[in-house]
Amino acid sequence: MRFDVFYELSVPPFGGRSERDVYAQTLNELEAAERHGFSTAWLVEHHFMREYSHSSSPDLFLAAASQRTRHLRLGHAIIPLPYAHPVRTAERLATLDVLSGGRVEFGFGRGFSPAEYAAFGVAMADSRSVTQEALEIIQQSFSGEPLHYRGRHFQLDGVEVLPKVVQHPHPPIWTAAVSPDSFEMAARLGIGALVGPFKPWFMVKEDIKRYRRAWREHHGAGAPSPHQNPRVGMTLGVLCLEDGARARELAAPGLTWFYRQLLGQTYPVLEQLYESYEYYRKMGHLRSLLGKAVNLTVLETLGMAVVGDPAHCRKRFEALARAGVDHVLCAVGAGALPTEVVQESMAVLASEVMPHLGAAPP
Repeated sequence: MRFDVFYELSVPPFGGRSERDVYAQTLNELEAAERHGFSTAWLVEHHFMREYSHSSSPDLFLAAASQRTRHLRLGHAIIPLPYAHPVRTAERLATLDVLSGGRVEFGFGRGFSPAEYAAFGVAMADSRSVTQEALEIIQQSFSGEPLHYRGRHFQLDGVEVLPKVVQHPHPPIWTAAVSPDSFEMAARLGIGALVGPFKPWFMVKEDIKRYRRAWREHHGAGAPSPHQNPRVGMTLGVLCLEDGARARELAAPGLTWFYRQLLGQTYPVLEQLYESYEYYRKMGHLRSLLGKAVNLTVLETLGMAVVGDPAHCRKRFEALARAGVDHVLCAVGAGALPTEVVQESMAVLASEVMPHLGAAPP
């Protein structure tokens, strides 16, 4: 199992950090992540989410990170394809791939915020068809050939995307996976599945089984082709320190804040039935539970956080690995703890947890 880091670029009101502080300290943390042998740095794309996420242009942030690292891979988790023209998305992906020497991981999705859809003038009911067409165009762009496309939303005649991606045949492709159907879709397309931090483990475990089963049905049991990405990544709030009691004391208020913010952002989708977002409705009862009783114990019981000493954390991560999680996206401190604590936890993970799961530091 590979260990990654995950960021929302949160600016909590109690943290005493400005946006500039968060950006500067996160870049320092990515340098530390590379030193400690973490595989990939993942950034979300969110808009208009005061405090919870100030990551509205993750490609620019990752471009800066590309100049301060050499091996750390740079991941989008995820690009909401309905919000931007696919040619612009392809150009920006390729630019980042050139700047980083071929280290981009391309994660896409539909987004979930009605406020974002309204601001960008996109109907949520069209999100599935827009995403499908945009993905097809971006995949075509990876060939390096001029684009010719006729769809409901996009029409292109001989458009050449410049620059061109460095990786061959193309950057690994992932999709945000929430509903069971989205896991089956990812398997059918031959791409990786990224699980967000708001879904309980007992659900994710069944989704992984569905993904593996669908992969075998569509692609067989042999080795994947270079175009395919048969991996599952799962995001978790994490804090691992030598003293487990200290880890829990430090993590409890920060992770509770993070998950309350997250649930607040997904509230409109959970509570209302938007066309083509039916599965969020089914998860509404979980929001009721978490909204009333969210705390570190509940989060850990639901498998949404890993907090404690190295022995405890190893046990939790080993269970994820046995169930088929290939990448664990660690939201170390969940954006709510001082950078010194975050870097301390990274060091403990690298020295006392990662080597036990096949992810040895360099």
